[in-house]
Amino acid sequence: MAIMPDPVFVTNLERIAELAAQHRLPSIFHLGEFAYAGGLLAFGPDRADLFRRAATYVDKIFKGAKPGELPVEQPTKFELVINMKTAKALGVAIPRTVLLRADRVIE
Repeated sequence: MAIMPDPVFVTNLERIAELAAQHRLPSIFHLGEFAYAGGLLAFGPDRADLFRRAATYVDKIFKGAKPGELPVEQPTKFELVINMKTAKALGVAIPRTVLLRADRVIE
């Protein structure tokens, strides 16, 4: 089950993770917090990196740059968080190559 980025889902991510576990559904979300709440895995933009990059925009604006002339940027850093407790409970085998690429693995 893939949960799309939406404020309704974000505010209920713990409940969604709980329901997915109850119904034995492998689940993926875009926020690392989802994996910490019991979801199988999370893959999405690294929000800390986005916030740091946003600060550079604010700095440029304070120094006189016109906001409309600043380029629009896409996320460049993504994070993968895997919850191995959930994987084991669901009987899902996570390949070693995927585990090695993960930014965080919850044991």
